[in-house]
Amino acid sequence: MLGGMGLPARDRELVQIVDASLAEAARQAGEWLVCRLGCTQCCYGAFAINELDALRLRTGMETLRIAEPALAAAIEMRARAWIAEHGADFPGDLETGTLGTSGEEQERFEGFANEAACPALDPATGRCDVYAWRPMTCRVFGPPVRMDAGVGDSLRLTDEDLSVGALGHCELCFHGASEAEVVACEMTVPHELEAEVLAEIESKGETVVAFAVLR
Repeated sequence: MLGGMGLPARDRELVQIVDASLAEAARQAGEWLVCRLGCTQCCYGAFAINELDALRLRTGMETLRIAEPALAAAIEMRARAWIAEHGADFPGDLETGTLGTSGEEQERFEGFANEAACPALDPATGRCDVYAWRPMTCRVFGPPVRMDAGVGDSLRLTDEDLSVGALGHCELCFHGASEAEVVACEMTVPHELEAEVLAEIESKGETVVAFAVLR
């Protein structure tokens, strides 16, 4: 069963599980987790999102165009500006926004738009304007997670982290916490469920937020 813009119905279940896991990790972490409105370090730098993330963002934009058209227009304006500035170096198909899969293209993506603000970020408030529909990478960033959760290279890893399977967290968080205390706050990410939901749709390849919100 598909929802708005072809979003699988089970995506709601996936989001609820991830959000509940984040809430529990935050409860365990307490003041060690410093993620707050206006803390935007994780909102800079391009990152790949899958087709499920893109569909969720498009559903959110569809909702905003009806409920808050001015906000939707502002997001679209920032996305177009982002593409205008960085599109010439985009390692993929500029028409579709699909990231390339060759080794050369993937290598180029590692250094692509690393300092660029996400188009969903409101620079005046530090708020994510598509927060309810944000990609999984954003939903799991902050608490300790296994590196296969797709949170990129901005997590701080210790030798102990690496020995237990690359458990990392936002570099701004957990100052003063012991390794055992960090491990106790691990956020569980339902990779298998995400893969199952993603398999319900026709994947067009990975993209980035700027293209997803304009589709």
